[in-house]
Parts: sequence; structure tokens; C-alpha cells
Amino acid sequence: MTFQQPRVETSPKVSDEIRQTTCYMCACRCGINVHMKTNEDGKKEVAYIEGNRDHPVNKGVLCAKGSAGIMQVNAPSRLKAPLKRVGPRGSGEFEEISWDEALEIAAGWLEPIRKDDPSKLAFFTGRDQSQSFTGFWAQNFGTCNYAAHGGFCSVNMATAGIYTMGGAFWEFGQPDWDHTKLFMLFGVAEDHDSNPIKMGLGKIKARGARVIGVNPIRSGYNAVADDWVGITPGTDGLFILALVHELMKAGKIDLDYLSRYTNAPVLVNQDPNSQDKGLFLRDDHGTPLVINRKTGKLAPFDMKGVRPDLGGSFKMGDVTHVSVFQLMAERYLKDEYAPEAVAERCGIPAKRIRAIAAELARVAFDEAFELDQEWTDFRGEKHDKMIGRPVAMHAMRGVSAHANGFQTCRALHVLQILLGTVEAPGGFRFKPPYPKPVEAHPAPHCRVTPNKPLDGPHLGFVHGPEHLALKSDGSPARIDKAFTWENPMSSHGLMHMVISNAHAGDPYKIDTLFMYMANMSWNSSMNTGGVIEMLTDKDESGDYKIPRIIYSDAYSSEMVAYADLILPDTTYLERHDCISMLDRPICEADGAADAIRWPVIEPDRDVRGFQTVLVQLANKMKLPGFTAEDGSAKWQDYADYIVNHERKPGIGPLAGFRGPDGDKSGRGEPNPEQLDKYIKNGGFFVEHIPAEASYFKPWNRAYQDWAVDLGLYDSPQPYLFQLYVEPMRKFQLAAEGHGDRQPPDHLRQRIKDTMDPLPIWYETDQQGNAGFTVNALTQRPMAMYHSWGTQNAWLRQLHGRNPLYLPTKLMRQHNLADGDWARVSSPHGEITVPVMEMAALNGNTVWTWNAIGKRKGTWGLQEDAPEATKGFLLNHLIHELMPPKGDGLRWANSDPITGQAAWFDLKVKIEKAGAPEDFTESQPILEPIKSPVGTGPKDLTWKVGK
Repeated sequence: MTFQQPRVETSPKVSDEIRQTTCYMCACRCGINVHMKTNEDGKKEVAYIEGNRDHPVNKGVLCAKGSAGIMQVNAPSRLKAPLKRVGPRGSGEFEEISWDEALEIAAGWLEPIRKDDPSKLAFFTGRDQSQSFTGFWAQNFGTCNYAAHGGFCSVNMATAGIYTMGGAFWEFGQPDWDHTKLFMLFGVAEDHDSNPIKMGLGKIKARGARVIGVNPIRSGYNAVADDWVGITPGTDGLFILALVHELMKAGKIDLDYLSRYTNAPVLVNQDPNSQDKGLFLRDDHGTPLVINRKTGKLAPFDMKGVRPDLGGSFKMGDVTHVSVFQLMAERYLKDEYAPEAVAERCGIPAKRIRAIAAELARVAFDEAFELDQEWTDFRGEKHDKMIGRPVAMHAMRGVSAHANGFQTCRALHVLQILLGTVEAPGGFRFKPPYPKPVEAHPAPHCRVTPNKPLDGPHLGFVHGPEHLALKSDGSPARIDKAFTWENPMSSHGLMHMVISNAHAGDPYKIDTLFMYMANMSWNSSMNTGGVIEMLTDKDESGDYKIPRIIYSDAYSSEMVAYADLILPDTTYLERHDCISMLDRPICEADGAADAIRWPVIEPDRDVRGFQTVLVQLANKMKLPGFTAEDGSAKWQDYADYIVNHERKPGIGPLAGFRGPDGDKSGRGEPNPEQLDKYIKNGGFFVEHIPAEASYFKPWNRAYQDWAVDLGLYDSPQPYLFQLYVEPMRKFQLAAEGHGDRQPPDHLRQRIKDTMDPLPIWYETDQQGNAGFTVNALTQRPMAMYHSWGTQNAWLRQLHGRNPLYLPTKLMRQHNLADGDWARVSSPHGEITVPVMEMAALNGNTVWTWNAIGKRKGTWGLQEDAPEATKGFLLNHLIHELMPPKGDGLRWANSDPITGQAAWFDLKVKIEKAGAPEDFTESQPILEPIKSPVGTGPKDLTWKVGK
């Protein structure tokens, strides 16, 4: 008998064509190869998505989300055409209209506002990744009320990093994966930066490097950490300052680094009666002064040849000035920061805190190394080596989404700096266009003039009370109260307060709320039920308290039903996007990079990319900035804008392939073929940093010159890391009665207590929490970065429902077993949900996956879908306001410095609700929403190609 070996096609044809673009299934912005097939009608369809091996971010790696992007462009929940509401808000009753009518309605609402009072428009966007453009649109419209999602995401992290060291984690920097020997994560869940972190973890663990995860929850990255620290939520800052205490006590800090590159030696006024108390001693040019160790005399910090003295002091008349370093030693060496003093509150034994501090010191100093690379610093001193300190850190929302999050993030950066690990080989490295001193960023602007653009950018960094966004009477200029005495350093705005303030008419009423990609009637709001009521509430005359709502989304989300006009967006494979160095680029520590998305497929619906719609609206209203001197439109769509807009001469949204021949980088005239060049290059551009500029970027002359050539700076901008943040002291001085601009009396003490220029820790427990003693958190799973994911047929198989995870102690205490139901209550609300036990969890903390729960009728899901029955949100338990204090004021549930939403300060009470058979659905159960696209099929199938 002859056995015939079957013929197997080992390289089957996957596609007819590969189109390369940028993923949008999370914020990593990985490069993807989109495999196309041609159907019987000759139309290209997506057959398969894989990683682009040449891409600087992911180097070919692609996660489940990225591969599942194919299901986003085939989702039954996709909106099909512009919609005008015909029923009551929340009814989901719409009629389809043409784009001409939709733009006519929108312009008809917006033009009278612009001519009368542009601030009556509140324009807030979600994770659109095009904030330089949306901000440009809002500025030219003239409204001061613009921001994106950062205020309820991670403004504490970004702002604390920029004020302290000129950059921060995530998009601003990354660990030195090639040299790190000890990697420490704080509050990092699986959803952000997932591919680069996974790749980096694999690289360092293969080398035998150690990973320490600090997080109440041991999942994802923390599950693969060598050492897990299950900290009590909200106490990270206290733990970090205990590490600082131990390092300073042992003398395990980098004194040379501190004296050369930080403001540790800068002199500070100590006169208790002076209006300059706590401010820096400066020369006539405004340059901070130090004591030069060589001469014992005063000198500007940046003088050539100066050797700043960390222990310096100087007496001018009767006024003594001492160094920042002395103030730090005086504070952090106190017993209140000793491990024994903080252990119980942090949930970490003192012995373990000391062991972690010792390990940080051992690796940073005993395993220090040198790179044989010459470089020259900003003082003109030449160095023949680069000294490496192989300790790297990374943090995210877990430490920042608390009312003490800003100071906690500051404390973490100070810890890094004391070890000398920022911008040193083996440590944390900035990604272009960072590092930048805080002075390189604009201050916020708020002067609104009818029929005119705003007087400058909306968002920025304040340097003192003079930059607050206040009207002449001292009231807030912005609807979200950003940049006011309530939250002075709110660099990203307060998106979570917009609806609440607009509904209350506090500080004033608006006419139109215009939102994009912000699911504010569901998982993107605190106080979900309350926000739904606010969106539908009417005044005494029967008119909606928020008169008009325009919303843009690609899908039939919960928010769609509460808008009056829907401008349907495309999916990410059907439009142009610009991942720009003016905004949130894809740079790596070794190179400046940006990227595009482009329409690899054409929409099969009557939808338009939101950015193009903004261009069309601007043209219709002839907004300045969008209109040429002869009255014609400058750009016809977003692609036209990307190529031909110049923020300043030679600087545009994209840095690559500039100039008439496409041979210029960073600076150069617009190139009409620029997008084609990007497409041919895989959808991205990268300019590598010279070897001598790779590290010590804030002080490295080679890097500064390279950054100027590329257009990142107009001139070299070396600066000192700010261990002591002087602008914060200016706010304290105002609260103490100094200066012309004074805070209201009820905020004076809070400003004095929280805005300390050196990092502090304070308790975040809220008034009204008596009896609510359990911490409750949410985090995004790796497979579900966007709420979009829970309508994705592939990703739903990974996370179709979300139990509430309880630690073993609480399960036993309440006699609960897996699958039982628990009643979870807070001072604000109550939910009833299924529970599961999780041993690797802080003993007094419960948690669940965020944004899995969906409202019935939305996202094209069946009414019995697990997301709509067993899935739930903790948002029902959180309020955007603090419990009343009896003073008649509305206190935001936010960080008092930046206004970041304090999502993770939630405290709850747990009670057993019953056995599995007693419940069929999580509660509260809201009425189904009528969807303009209806319900999708039970089985989603289609044929790709001929």
C-alpha cells in the first residue's frame, strides 16, 4: 500500500494588498499591516491585521486589541448617517438627515453664539489624539471652554512631571529597557502602553533584571513582577516619601547629579515676614542663584565653571537664604516619614519598606556603570563618560487618580531624581519633543471677545496667581472652573465637571455643549445616574437646562441618545489622522517620530471623519485661522489641513518629508506629496537622535542643538529639575495674604495645606464616608482600552462580563462564595453585583474591570448580552461632587491642585445580597435605550474577498 503525503500550502495567499497605517485600539499607536482583499464588486475589504515589523513603537508586535480592529470596522453598532433628535432627550428617537442639513443646523446654533458670547459654547473631546487641531478650532471659534479627557484621566501624572522634571511617564518618556536592572511600576494597569511595556518586560526579564510592582491589585504586569507590593490605595505618596527618608538617612543619593542638574542647591528666602518668603534668590536677569563651591560666593546656576553647593546658605541683610536641599533634609529626615510611622497606613511592613529602599540604593549605586560616550553639558563642561544608574520607574493612573495624586506623582519624580536615574543610562528617558522646561509651555488664556478668536491657547501651565483664568470680578472664566483658586494648576481642564456645572449654571449658563468621543452619560462620568438626569433636566419654562448638545461618535454609544444632533464619525481605518509632535506623538527615547492614519478602506455609510467635519464647519462660519485674506477656505478637509497648515513658518503637524522635494525633517515648507510619502514609508516618520545626545537631554548641548534643528525648540532650553516648585509657593503666598490677586477666604487654608512646593502626602478620605471603609477601584483590562471593546465580537470573548473581585478576608467576613451577589453601597449610591474571590489583592480593597458594563439597547448588543445584564459600573457609586459640608458650596471630587477626578478615592460598604439563583441581572437596571442603528445579529459573519 502506497501512502500519499498530502500537499499542504505552507504559504497561502492572505491578501491581495497590504496597506500600512496606525492602530487605534489603544493609545500605543502601533504600526499595523492591514491585509486587503478585493470583493466581487471590486471593492477593497480588510481581511487581516498584523503588526508592522519596521515600526518604531511595536516592531511587529500586535496585541489582541490590534488584531481585533477588523471587528471595529464591521461592527453593527456603527452609526450610518447624521441624525436629528425628534423625540425627548434619552428616548433615542432620531431621523436621518443629510450632511448639508446637519452642518446647517450646527452652524445655525454656533454662529449666533460666536457673535454674542463665544464662551456659551463648551467644546470638550475624549481620546481623539488630535488635540492640537481641536484646540486650534476652539481657539479660532473664540470660546475659552475647551479641553480633552486628560482631566479625568492622568493630568496629575503629566502636570506633576512637567513641573518637576520637564516631562513625565507614558507619552513623554520610557524606561531604558536596554540597561535597566531594576524596574519599579506604580499603579500601572494593563491598558496603557501595553505593547511597549510587554516588550520591555520581556527584554529586561531575559537579562535577569528585577521587577517590583506597586499596586493594590496583582494582575497583568504586576502578576509577572518578581515582587508585588499590595499597597493601600491612595497611600503611594506616603510609601514613596518613606523610601526618600531611608535613602537620605543612609546617604544613598546622587549628590553630584543633584548639584549639577537640579534646583537642590538654589537658595530660598527664609524670612518669615517677607512677601518673598519661600521664593528663590535671583540675579538681576531673574536667574536663580547658588553658592559656588569653588569661591564660596553667589553665582547664577548656569554660569560656566560653577560648582553649586548643596549645603549653601547666604545672608542678605537680615534675611537668610538656604538651599532647597537643606529644606528637603529638614523635612524628609523627620520621624513622621520613617517606615514604622507609615507602615500601617500603607499596608506595607516597615521591614519591607526598608528592604525596597536598600534594593533601590544597591542597584543605583553598586551596579552603576559607564557608557564610553563623550558629551558636553550646558555649562560647557566636557564629560568623557555617561554614568548609568540602572533603576527605572513607570507609573500611571493608579497613583494619579486620587485627591493627593499631584503631590504623589511629584514625590515619585523626586525619588527618581534623588537616585540620579532620570535621563541617565539605565533609568527613565524622555521622548521628544520632551524634555521641556515648564516655561517653554504656554500659560492658559481665557479672554473671550465676540466674533474674535480667543487671545491664546486654552490650556497651559501657570507660574503664579497672575495666570489664573478669572474674570475681572474674580469669578471663573471657564465653565469647568479650570485654572481657578479651586484647582489652580489644572493643565488639562476638568471634563468631568462640565455637565454638572453647565446644569447648575455655575459659574454661568452655556448654550451649546459640543462633545466628541466622550461617553459622558455612562462610563466616562462620575455619578452616571445623576449625569443622565442633568442631560434631560428642564427648567421652569420647559426648556432643557443645557439647551443644545452636539455629539460625534462612530458608534451607537450610551451618549448618542442624549444629544440633539449627531455628527457620525468614521472608524479609524476610514479616515485621516495625524499623530503629531504638536500633540501626542509616537516618539521613542532614541528618536523623534510621528505618524498618520489614512483611509485604507472607504466608508460604506454616510459618515465623515470628525476632524474633516470641523474643517467644514469652520469654512461655513468663516472662522479666522481657517479663512484666507480673500475670504476663501484655507483647507477643504483634514488631510488638506495636515499637509498645508503651519503653526509657525516651516513647522506643521507632521515633521517628516517636508519641503518641496520632501527631503527636509522638522522644519520646511509644506510638501503636497507629504501624505503619500508617509504612506510609502509605512505610515510613520522617524529621525534618530545622535549618539552623543542620547542621554542627559535637558543639559546635553548636542541634544539641545539637535532639537532646535528639528524644530522642537526655537533655541536651546537647558533647565534644572525642580525638586522645589516655586510657582506652588506663589499660590501659598497669596493664601497668606500677599499680592494683588487673592483667593476667597474659604480656600485659603486648603491652598496653604496642599500646595507645598516640596512633595507632601495628605489623607484623601472624604467627609460623609463614616461606615464606608472598603476601598473600591476599577482598571481597564488589556483587551478593552476603549469602551468600544465591549461591542467587539472577538474581544467580548475575553471580557464579556465583569465580577466584583473581593480579597479572601472580605469574602470570608461576608460569607460570600464565587458567583454570589453582593450589595455594594457608597454615600452616593448602591449597586448589586456578582462577586469572585481574588487572593492577590490588597486586603481592604475591591475592584472590577472598567467599562465592560453596557446599557441595554446600545452598541448594537442584544438585550440579554452579558455586558448589559451581568456587566456593571462602579460609576453609579461615585459623585463628581464631594458630600456637602454645610457651607452651601459645591466642592469637586478632584485633586485640589490640578482638578484631576479622584476616581480612586471611592469608599464602599459590602453586604451579601443573596445566592446566584436569586438574581438575574446586576442592579441598578436602567430602561433600554432605543438605538438609531438597532440591534446587531446574534452571529456576525461576512465573506472577505471573492
